[in-house]
Amino acid sequence: MHKSMVVAPQPEAAEIGIEILKAGGNAIDAAIAVAFAQGVSDPQMCGLSGYGTMVIHLAQSNEQVCVDFHSRAPAAATSTMWEHLFEAQSCDGFGFTLKGRVNELGYGAIGVPAAVRGYQLAHSRYGSMPWKEIIQPAIEMARTGWVIRPGVFRFWSEDEEHPGERLHVSEEGRRLYCRPDASTKRIGEKIINADYASTLETIARDGADAFYLGDIAKIMIDDVLAHGGLLSYEDLASYRACVSRPVRSKYRDYEVVSVPPPASGLMLLQMLKALENFDLVGLGHNSPSYVRVVSEIMKRATIDKEAFIGDPDVLPDPAVELLDPKKIKRWADEIDRGERQKITRSLGNSEGRHTTHITVVDSNANCVALTHTLAMPSGVITAGLGFMHNGTMGAFDPRPNRPGSIAPGRMRISSMCPSIVFESGKPRIVVGAPGGPQIPMGVLQTVLNVLDFGMAIDRAVAAPRFSSTSDAIDLSNRISRAVAGTLSGMGYDVKYRPFSYTFSWVHALEFTCGGLVGGADPGQDGVAYGF
Repeated sequence: MHKSMVVAPQPEAAEIGIEILKAGGNAIDAAIAVAFAQGVSDPQMCGLSGYGTMVIHLAQSNEQVCVDFHSRAPAAATSTMWEHLFEAQSCDGFGFTLKGRVNELGYGAIGVPAAVRGYQLAHSRYGSMPWKEIIQPAIEMARTGWVIRPGVFRFWSEDEEHPGERLHVSEEGRRLYCRPDASTKRIGEKIINADYASTLETIARDGADAFYLGDIAKIMIDDVLAHGGLLSYEDLASYRACVSRPVRSKYRDYEVVSVPPPASGLMLLQMLKALENFDLVGLGHNSPSYVRVVSEIMKRATIDKEAFIGDPDVLPDPAVELLDPKKIKRWADEIDRGERQKITRSLGNSEGRHTTHITVVDSNANCVALTHTLAMPSGVITAGLGFMHNGTMGAFDPRPNRPGSIAPGRMRISSMCPSIVFESGKPRIVVGAPGGPQIPMGVLQTVLNVLDFGMAIDRAVAAPRFSSTSDAIDLSNRISRAVAGTLSGMGYDVKYRPFSYTFSWVHALEFTCGGLVGGADPGQDGVAYGF
């Protein structure tokens, strides 16, 4: 019977989290230790230059809080600087194609790093172990090395057009992650990153200020400015993470607590609220009728996300608009009548994978769901520092006067939605995922699988998923061709993904009468460790 658990896509990082819990740390200590370790062992997914958000349940006070550390555009960015380079928005809405790809590769793609401030804020407010102790395991991993796992190598190499591209952007990337013949290192090869270890040691000793105000900041900014980037020392020095109130809503007899804008917790709540209007069990799990109904909700929520969710310092609170009962009822009536929502996009599918997630519960029932990322990483690694810089600018809309448009200091929209589901006032499910715009879709279906269809969490995470963030309905290849045929007969454009596990990579756990049970997405190398 497990009373403590860590679920994460990287076995090494999850094991570090368990050791922190065994040493007396709480769920917040463990989550931050795992996050630092993930930056070492999944260097394109996350790291010191990244950003993210987390929702925390504090058991003793029965309080839920969020720690938000979203990246911002540098102050030197302007709303029109890339307007003339715009070519298209991706089919799933994840990013934008510009001439020269200046927004996604190289120094111009780098936004303000946020992760280290966020980690330290969460630890200082809610942690219990010394800061140095929770970073030490990541230091040791970077210095002694980690072995390339199948999921890491597949991610590095599966882009047929640009395999391993981001590893080749900088000389440091080629040195760390490539062989002498310039090919990407393979499964089973060891990566030793002494520079990353040294950077982590400085942060462990001197705190987040070392990264934002000290020598690390100077080395970083000298490199960025020398190569024409936008990020400045002032951007680093002025950055702050924040503690915020979660967003929450009822779903049937449960309460769902998630993260506020610019993340997509409200999108998850909106979809769940809309689906209360349907007998999902009666429709049948992953039946043509079920896929149609849920896909139509997904499309409508996607449109609302792009219209209303953005930087909360700039845009009004969208909760009233998104959760308006009249709107939700109108959606249900439209879907009952067989009406289809249209979303016009330009390019092929593009599922964001440069993100990771951590789910942790400690023996006192403190809970953390933490999602963090490098976005589409820039590929830049500053000599002597060891970590890859984020590619925050790739998801800003280069077209002015839109909720997600570029503006100086603006936070970018995020699909992250780490969440906690409560039953009778107590945590039932702790859940989150990477996967770009598919994150809410994966989390949504996992929650429905547990709450409506009674699946155990491991089965709920592994069940075949689908998504619709465009006019098409995209299916995992484990959903039957008969279902696809029926949907096609209804007039839908149905597309099969070649992957058995896709549409985000959910990592979750469930409180049961027999203790904690974890679900690690089979599409990654993840694990659920407990004791």
